[in-house]
Amino acid sequence: MSEKSLHLRLGIFMSLFALFLVLYAIPSFVFAPSNVGKIVLSPLFWPYVLAGLAGIVGLALIANALTSAQDTPFEDEETEHPEGAAPWMRLGALAVIMVLVMFGLPRLGMVWTAMLAFAACAFLFRTRHPILALVCAVVVPLLLYAFFAHVAGVAIPQGNLVRLP
Repeated sequence: MSEKSLHLRLGIFMSLFALFLVLYAIPSFVFAPSNVGKIVLSPLFWPYVLAGLAGIVGLALIANALTSAQDTPFEDEETEHPEGAAPWMRLGALAVIMVLVMFGLPRLGMVWTAMLAFAACAFLFRTRHPILALVCAVVVPLLLYAFFAHVAGVAIPQGNLVRLP
């Protein structure tokens, strides 16, 4: 399969999926009260944003496939799949991380557990930027907590051991 045909197929799929979400799935399955004061807090807002972004990505992939002149094969020596037990070991380790997240949520809370899970996954998948991964593992959950707890007024689950202000 060439990169051009892959982009075309993925673009068509993403565009059709975005249309499905906007026209059927979101109106049918996402319920929102009519008296929401801020549009950002409406349960309909973010699904429509994600569906719109999926549609934009799909259209961009289609445009890329139609405008690219070269038709190079997608597979090369850098994208070969590793043989042996290493992929299965990583999959097992990811399952262990998921189980530990479920045990950590009531004890540590959502923010601290998300930090630890993010960092563990970053090192499990051998990121090229470990320092940036650690910074993001700390900053992103804290920023999300600050927004939802202090701006949106949504209660974020706190743990039994550690509590955030």
